[in-house]
Formats: sequence, C-alpha cells, structure tokens
Amino acid sequence: MHATTEQRNLSSTGIDLRSTSEVVQIFHEEDRKAVAAVEAESDAIARAIDLCVDAFRAGGRLFYVGAGTSGRLGVLDASECPPTFSTPPEMVQGIIAGGDVALRRSVEGEEDKPERGAQAIRELQLISQDVLVGIASSGRTPYVMGALKEAHIIGATTIFLCCVQPPEQLKEWVTHFITPIVGPEIITGSTRLKAGTATKLVLNMLTTVSMIKLGKVYDNLMVDVHASNAKLVTRSTRIVQAVTGVDAAVAEATLARAGGRAKLAIVMLAKGLNPTEADALLERHAGFLRKVLDTEH
Repeated sequence: MHATTEQRNLSSTGIDLRSTSEVVQIFHEEDRKAVAAVEAESDAIARAIDLCVDAFRAGGRLFYVGAGTSGRLGVLDASECPPTFSTPPEMVQGIIAGGDVALRRSVEGEEDKPERGAQAIRELQLISQDVLVGIASSGRTPYVMGALKEAHIIGATTIFLCCVQPPEQLKEWVTHFITPIVGPEIITGSTRLKAGTATKLVLNMLTTVSMIKLGKVYDNLMVDVHASNAKLVTRSTRIVQAVTGVDAAVAEATLARAGGRAKLAIVMLAKGLNPTEADALLERHAGFLRKVLDTEH
C-alpha cells in the first residue's frame, strides 16, 4: 500500500485537459484541505510548542532536519528567526540533506543515507536540552530517520512532522508526533504542494508561538525585531510609536540611542530611563515588555 502522499488524487485526474481557471480552482479546493489537516492537529502542535519553549528556557536549541522541500522549509523558518526576534543564529537551526547546496538544487541520493543524518546530529553536538524536529512528508525519509535516532540516543526531545500515519516503530525514538493528513497531491507525489503548505503552516506556529511565549512579542508587535535594513528600521520606528504614542522623530532618536532595539527604546520612553537602566529593568522581567510596562518604576 503506497503512502497517501503517493496515491492518485481523483479530484485532479484529467487535469491536463482542464482550462487554466479550472486548474486554479482545483488548487484552491485542495489547499483548503491542507489548512484543515493542520487545524485538526492543533493539540499536537500546541504540545510541540510547549516542548520547544521548555527547551529554550533550559538553554536548549531547536533543530529542523529534512530533505528536499521539507529541509528547505526548515532552513527557511530557522533563518527568519534572527531578524524577526533578534535570536542568536544557533538558537533555531535548519539541517538539510546534502548541505547548503541542496537549498538551490537537488542533491541526489543524500536523503537515502540514514548515517548522514546521524552524522549531522553529531557534528552539531546536540545535547539533551535540545529539540529536534524531523520533517518528512512521506513519513519515511532515511536521512531524517537517522537524525531522529541519533538525537534520541543523545537524550534530546524528538518531534516528527509528517503528512501520513507514521510507522509504528518510530515511537521507539520519537517523543511527539504532528501528522496533518493532507491526502493525495494534485500532481501525484509532488509533496511540495499540499504537504509543503501544511509543513510551512506548522513551522510558522512552532517558532512564532514559542517566541511569543518567551516575551519576544508585545500585543501583536515584533518588539524584538532586529533593525538590520531600512525596511526594518522603519518598522521599528512604527512599533515604538504604536506603543508609546511619540512622534516619528522622537521614536527615531530614541531608537538610535537604544542601538536599534525597539523594545529597549520603548522602555526608555515609557519609564524615562537611559539605555543601561532600561536594559536592567528588562533583564529583571526576563525580557517581557508587558511586565515592565505594567510595573511601577
């Protein structure tokens, strides 16, 4: 019996005979199934987030490992954390079978080598406080299996994200499962489609909600944004204005004194503090801006 990701989709048979508009409509209908499949895994996703937050608070890191589209999505999600939340690059990392070259072109055969996955885990020196999320739409990628086994031996928390019912034996070395069952793809076996969409949705939540729980978001604002380019400097200015009510000139000037850190600038303005005093106050409240703002100085 083939995995559901390899089965034919009855909704897209004869797709090469359909009009462009009809094919687009098929995509819409199938993509809705991917979103519904992820929603059905809400409890499992929430549990995985709690595991990640516990790991971060214990000084651990989050690693994604995958091959092909799964690996690329993991690397993408990890690479977005430093600019969005000012996290150190080592806090969330993506591992792809075949290395960085595989981000641009397929590296044939690497995903079939479990020993390479295990080797990657050893080279990155995982520890028991870390979390490894293995991503494999089909539920069976050997590279990912090797990485999960090695992480389990080390004592790290292991999470498996796949779009099929996983093999029973995986329970021996996987702590937790997230399994959005998206069904057969529009183009048979092309898991960059619905499975890729489902994977991206899950990864969005794993890191973003974890960062919310770590105090890196105030209200719905990315107050820990790293203002590393003109767009992000402008965004930081708007964030400071939104929270404090000052005009753009004051926000920009305070941001400059705060070294571009929006959260620090907000505390300086709200509490009338210099950068050193504001930083110390944030430190006392573990970086949670709401706690600082709600506290009498």
